[in-house]
Amino acid sequence: MKNLSSCVTLFTGLLLAALAQANDAGLPPGVRLALDGARIPADAVSIWTRAVDRPTPTLAINAATPMNPASVMKLVTAFAALERLGPAHTWSTRVASDGAPRGGVLEGNLYLVGGADPVLGYDRLWKMLRRLRALGVERVTGDIVLDGSTLRLPPHDPDAFDGRGLRPYNSGPHGLLLHYNTLLLGLHPGKTANEPVTLAADPPLAGLVIDNRILTANSPCGTWYRDLQATLEPGRRLVLSGSLPAACGPRTWSAAPLPPAEFGSALVAALWSEVGGRLGGTVRDGRTPGGAEELFTDESDPLADVVRDMNKWSSNVIARQLLATLGRVSLREDATEDMVTAGARAATATLAAAGIDTSGLVIENGSGLSRIERIRAESLGALLLAAWQRPWMPEFIAALPVAGLDGTARRRLGDSPARGQAHIKTGTLNGVRAMAGYLLDHKGQRHAVVMMVNHPEAAASAAAQDALLEWLWSGGE
Repeated sequence: MKNLSSCVTLFTGLLLAALAQANDAGLPPGVRLALDGARIPADAVSIWTRAVDRPTPTLAINAATPMNPASVMKLVTAFAALERLGPAHTWSTRVASDGAPRGGVLEGNLYLVGGADPVLGYDRLWKMLRRLRALGVERVTGDIVLDGSTLRLPPHDPDAFDGRGLRPYNSGPHGLLLHYNTLLLGLHPGKTANEPVTLAADPPLAGLVIDNRILTANSPCGTWYRDLQATLEPGRRLVLSGSLPAACGPRTWSAAPLPPAEFGSALVAALWSEVGGRLGGTVRDGRTPGGAEELFTDESDPLADVVRDMNKWSSNVIARQLLATLGRVSLREDATEDMVTAGARAATATLAAAGIDTSGLVIENGSGLSRIERIRAESLGALLLAAWQRPWMPEFIAALPVAGLDGTARRRLGDSPARGQAHIKTGTLNGVRAMAGYLLDHKGQRHAVVMMVNHPEAAASAAAQDALLEWLWSGGE
């Protein structure tokens, strides 16, 4: 029995080695060398490539293995949103009141009714409030009520993913999301070490006190934000600490100091005062009564532009809003399911209806900021090919960062001849590095390309991904 067990162990080892060698043998030489240099085995890598007008893949390695795609999951969200809603879809934010203003006074409450707009920034909000002033509203005797009830959402803990709840990438969706729930912090270092760093914060948030303790450092710029910290203390006191090297010059950092509903209240209160409005009550969260009179509506940019904003800079909060919107439009009126869960189901059904195999697909929030989201490389490849055949294909591709030129891929490919020839969405988490998109080779042939790495050393796999793009650009030589 002992000899039999040894033989089985030996046979299993030889079989696994043979499978690993077979996988490794399919890798382009430059990709294999880069992975070896990063100490990443072939079985931790999934690759799928195919010319868009050819019937079979050029390369398929572990392509049927579900992997964590990180932010590449936003391609699924974008595809489902464009397919279900269309590139011209917009979101409406309504302004209503208890009655018509008379003599500059609005007796009662003013209502801002959210429509789940993902990109309602403070500039548009300021214009809306200025429009109210132009309509004769100088004073509201009651409250300004912010109604975000259009989205039925599950509880969201911004600390749950990585314990950094004040970072904007951890913000959740909201029915009346304002300015991405993000406070932009313009940092201007001094000229010498230990000088205070000057701060310019936008947008204004009523009631938020910013305690800036950031000092100038005399070190090389490097990863300039590594030493910066933001904490929220009782009394809405945002404490900023750490250092910023003088060599970096002015930089922009960001924080999400308040939950979306509180952020919205603080922003509206500040801007209403800024445009000269007065308020008898408070700015608060609430519901709009059925008898409220609509004053006007504000329309968002079209979905095509929103998808571009999401994918060029990998906005998690826009992706979360889109998924919840999919859930909102897919649910019956009497449904009680939350709209994030419904959105994930709607996205999966949309892919399946397009002929994309959804085996192994797991959608948690649609942004890729997840430890459980999964998709197969061949499914991502099928999605890219399906998008290529859609009437909204130009909007889908134009939303992807151009490698070496813009967005999150602006530092990729460097001096490579393939620079500027690939529209790719990238994704990075601890233990995950992924990319997917399209590449135009040196003969003018377009390819769909997917590569995902799930391994503790995944962060070091950028060179292998670039090598794959260069291999495709050169015609697989």
